[in-house]
Amino acid sequence: MSLVDSAESWLAAHYDDLIEWRRHIHRYPELGRQEYATTQFVAERLADVGLNPKVLPGGTGLTCDFGPENEPRIALRADMDALPMAERTGAPYESTMPNVAHACGHDGHTAILLGTAQALASVPELPVGVRLIFQAAEELMPGGAIDAIAAGALSGVSRIFALHCDPRLAVGRVAVKPGPITSAADRLEIALYSPGGHTSRPHLTADLVYGIGTLITGVPGVLSRRIDPRKSTVLVWGAVNAGVAANAIPQTGVLAGTVRTASRETWQSLEGIIREAVSALLSPLGIEHTLQYHRGVPPVVNEEVSTRILAHAIEAVGPDVLADTRQSGGGEDFSWYLEEIPGAMARLGVWSGQGPQLDLHQPTFDLDERALAIGVRVLVNIVEQAAGF
Repeated sequence: MSLVDSAESWLAAHYDDLIEWRRHIHRYPELGRQEYATTQFVAERLADVGLNPKVLPGGTGLTCDFGPENEPRIALRADMDALPMAERTGAPYESTMPNVAHACGHDGHTAILLGTAQALASVPELPVGVRLIFQAAEELMPGGAIDAIAAGALSGVSRIFALHCDPRLAVGRVAVKPGPITSAADRLEIALYSPGGHTSRPHLTADLVYGIGTLITGVPGVLSRRIDPRKSTVLVWGAVNAGVAANAIPQTGVLAGTVRTASRETWQSLEGIIREAVSALLSPLGIEHTLQYHRGVPPVVNEEVSTRILAHAIEAVGPDVLADTRQSGGGEDFSWYLEEIPGAMARLGVWSGQGPQLDLHQPTFDLDERALAIGVRVLVNIVEQAAGF
């Protein structure tokens, strides 16, 4: 029996299990580096079919090897953590945890890799060795992938693959492209300090609110002139906080946001440019500041051969499944694996085809569960296709 036949046989017998696994994980979401119950749930499902999972240091995340030991080993990765937000889907399997929700599809990623593991475990002999990586803390910059790598998750692995839900892509379609498929993403927070004073006498103090306004428009403007516009670099402020009274210039304020770029080279230079711009813009205003710059993740850059393997695996699912895609402005810590070994990530369509296309990280986000079986087929096909490269 081929791997494809094995996947179809497993899905025919266990499709309801696949759905229930995803819904169980969805009901009981856990934040990054707190995925203890999720890790245990995954380990138990792997042990059910005779596999031997190994929990990573810290108790969250695990790896599991099977298949030939003397052949090239590939890795398949899923992330498990949820987001700190209250779910508003109204689904019967809605999150039971206050202010924690799987609004990025990681519950789907985990269920898909579990299904793939069980389908492959039923095959007497695999063409290549397989390592499953169930990773913690993808949502926490700079990401739990760094912890997994440090724990040896890539030791002996030649290539790595992953899927990520895409609510802009219809269920039944899976998209991949060679080269950059996500962007680098960093986070910055600027704290501003002023003596404060009366709004009738701004010349006697340092006008902190004016300074914040200067940064809000000025720093993105500087970036647009210092960085090649073809590098798709954008700074967006997400939080502004200063003052409580209309007639008082506040003493403190905070401005925070994210900066993203499609270019790894640009990513290396962003912190220096931003620090220089903030200091230059605030200097004539007499406002003191501190800037915390948190390096996030580099872009996910799909390696050419790995992309071909993944594309062939998608095509093997059926006609018209393979779709085109563009580079996203979002960040993904799968990029850290690709800093070490070749690999590729594809986008799994999860939009039902009807109604609004909700974005990831929205409290109303949910996925079309038909995509789970598509994901299992793709990952199983990767194992078969990888043997020819």
